[in-house]
Amino acid sequence: MAMEQILELLQDEAKLSANQLAVMLGETEENVRKAIARYEREGVINGYHALINWERTETQKATALIELRVSPQKDTGFDEIAGRVMNFPEVESVYLMSGGYDLAVTVAGRTMQDIAMFVSKRLATIDGVLSTATHFVLTKYKDGGVIFNSDYEEIDERGSNLCD
Repeated sequence: MAMEQILELLQDEAKLSANQLAVMLGETEENVRKAIARYEREGVINGYHALINWERTETQKATALIELRVSPQKDTGFDEIAGRVMNFPEVESVYLMSGGYDLAVTVAGRTMQDIAMFVSKRLATIDGVLSTATHFVLTKYKDGGVIFNSDYEEIDERGSNLCD
């Protein structure tokens, strides 16, 4: 059984049962259960979660992508600062990046003001953080491979006549 097949299927639809996966892959349910248990134990599968479109709920929630320029620490490089940043409950993800900034951080809060206060009071004050740039998410069209706004229709103008 190919590891990639199980992982790709679960990534696309985490709610698939071992029985459903077994049928899809032509495997026994027992083999699929053992493979999944091994992937979880080895840290290949690190969790399962629902992808929520908060815009369709009554709950207020704001999201921002924050660029951090940091000074790497002696002996630990970027790891120490990344570890401090990822331990804040507001932080959803932290990535080491190439290019003009070092860390990309995704933060969630109740409002944009909450996120702004978090950045100014907690992120920007960490020793080694040289600068921050905050980009607020206004609308999510697609996230995690899932199209969010079903009202959004892609307009295909390849066949339109611009002279009309």
